[in-house]
Amino acid sequence: MTASTDTIAPLRDFVIGMTNLVSKTDDEPTLIAEGRKLLGTLVSRDDWLPEEFAQPHPEYYQQYLLHADPLERFSVVSFVWGPGQKTPVHDHTVWGLIGMLRGAEKEVRFEEDAQGKLVRVGDEAELKPGQVEAVSPTIGDIHVVENSFADKPSISIHVYGANIGAVSRHVFKPDTNEVVPFVSGYSSTNVPNLWDRSATVRAGLSAA
Repeated sequence: MTASTDTIAPLRDFVIGMTNLVSKTDDEPTLIAEGRKLLGTLVSRDDWLPEEFAQPHPEYYQQYLLHADPLERFSVVSFVWGPGQKTPVHDHTVWGLIGMLRGAEKEVRFEEDAQGKLVRVGDEAELKPGQVEAVSPTIGDIHVVENSFADKPSISIHVYGANIGAVSRHVFKPDTNEVVPFVSGYSSTNVPNLWDRSATVRAGLSAA
């Protein structure tokens, strides 16, 4: 197997690893800890993401589905941030992992106080290539994220404990304390073909 015949192999290996993991356990701390290692391996290299799923939009950040587990136990997406783009304050309602592939992104976390008011937690953090961060309702699930760069795109790879595009979540408006439900969907109707290994097999036959 070489990059020239099977460039998407790292993503396929990651999907296989995550499928094995969610088939063994539904313990969230274990999923986050072991999933973090798998995602760290995936984002340690930047030669596998198809260009179709790395395209920014001039106005909106993009959420491209790369894989959804058939039982919706996890999903993998590429987030493509155009220059200066950012999310609203939002939650996920499931565990998630964010691995930085290209560029960098800034994050500010929030939580609701005893009166239900949104308050900022900690300082702004920056995620750089190869680094992995986690979110979940048990460890902190509300944040705002933006591209660190005003002049170039950034890309992060996200893994969630559900089919995230179909999960009912929330946008928070700190100024008014308003909470608005939303479902993100996905930015494309296509997913990459992880399973066409024909070029690799043919190469093996030719070498025999």
